[in-house]
Amino acid sequence: MPARLGDHKGRPYPEIGNLLRIFHIVHQYMPEHVGGTELYAQTLAHYQIQAGHSVALFCPSGYPPSETPEPQNEDGLRVYRAGIGPHGRSQVFRNTFAHKQLDRAFAAVLAQENPDIIHIHHLMGLPFSLIDRITAVSVPIVITLHDYWYGCANGQLVTNYDGAICPGPSKTYLNCGRCAVARSGKQNLRWLAPAAAPLMAYRNGRLRRIIAQANAVIAPTCFVQQIYREMGISGDNIIHIQHGIEVPQQEIDALLSQKTPRPPDTLHIGYIGSLGRPKGVHNLITAVNQLPRDGVKLTLYGGLDAFPDYVAQLQQDAQHPGIHFAGRVAREKIWGELANLDILVMPTLWYEASPLTIQEAFAVKTPILASRIGAMPEKITHNVDGLLVPPNDTAALRDSLLALLRDPSLLPRLQAGIQPVYTMAEQVKEIEALYGKFV
Repeated sequence: MPARLGDHKGRPYPEIGNLLRIFHIVHQYMPEHVGGTELYAQTLAHYQIQAGHSVALFCPSGYPPSETPEPQNEDGLRVYRAGIGPHGRSQVFRNTFAHKQLDRAFAAVLAQENPDIIHIHHLMGLPFSLIDRITAVSVPIVITLHDYWYGCANGQLVTNYDGAICPGPSKTYLNCGRCAVARSGKQNLRWLAPAAAPLMAYRNGRLRRIIAQANAVIAPTCFVQQIYREMGISGDNIIHIQHGIEVPQQEIDALLSQKTPRPPDTLHIGYIGSLGRPKGVHNLITAVNQLPRDGVKLTLYGGLDAFPDYVAQLQQDAQHPGIHFAGRVAREKIWGELANLDILVMPTLWYEASPLTIQEAFAVKTPILASRIGAMPEKITHNVDGLLVPPNDTAALRDSLLALLRDPSLLPRLQAGIQPVYTMAEQVKEIEALYGKFV
């Protein structure tokens, strides 16, 4: 019997192994936004296309407003960018509650695509009504938790008012109200927090129902699963499937064969990611400033325009001659840049959910020095394939870098401890098996 694309209205769902119509939803997408969630969604979609499935993706966009987005074919992926014009952080928050234009655009695309299954990567800035549209046509839903947004409007469990890690909403949601006021830029109006708290409670109530309605919710790490449980968001539908990455093995083998031994008394340190305060880059710069002036390099890869005030402070604080702000690294160059490093540092101050950079570094046998926080200890084994230090401890960070510089046996031992990474090809099989339970 030939494979078919599922027109499930009034007919049985296709069995797993047959071709599916898969519809991904993400809160933003390339080229306007390039981040871990966007790259993951793109990679997963393209693997599914290679398997023969019909795949589409829907996202809001800063494009001119449009209620009937036309699909753009991007290597077989139909991308629907629903233009809503420029939108800042406050507008994105308000859109969660209602946005008639996005709702109508999604309804049109949903009817056109007629999917067998919908995979939600993020709903930030997308109205609750989208879920009502989906449930009205009885399409199975799978959600991937890329951060903590369903329990925290910031997504990071970091407060807007003092930058501290937050355990999640309090019973009264007063802390969420305070965060909402600070997010609006009206920090001096803290007395408005009690008025904002009911709105935050309503928001979280709606999102908890969305989680409960989903056929399956994927947590990429056990840590993420535990945090949601601690926020009171748990259920049998939340399962753990780790993220995979696409591994261009031939390119990586060529890079590793060309790599030369590290000269004595040298260390090339790297950072790749957002140059924002929760990432702790200021602590890395402080630590590197205290290292020997000769033989030490720190290359910082990350956009300089997202947080200009913070970046300006970083540049002012960078006193070591080996510190270089390299800007964003092109995706096709990521493997070469990672392979050129002796150590990748991730000095994060927040609960990273499951950064793909860890697996990318490990794929090219580059060890990682990271903060012992969030999912980091789940992904990095101290003194085996990397080193872990307390978060926000610049002295410990400096001492670990000095150990790598002074002990010639430490880095090779960590490199030898790196195990093969979990690939996207392996994860796609798990996700397809998961889809098969509902279609």
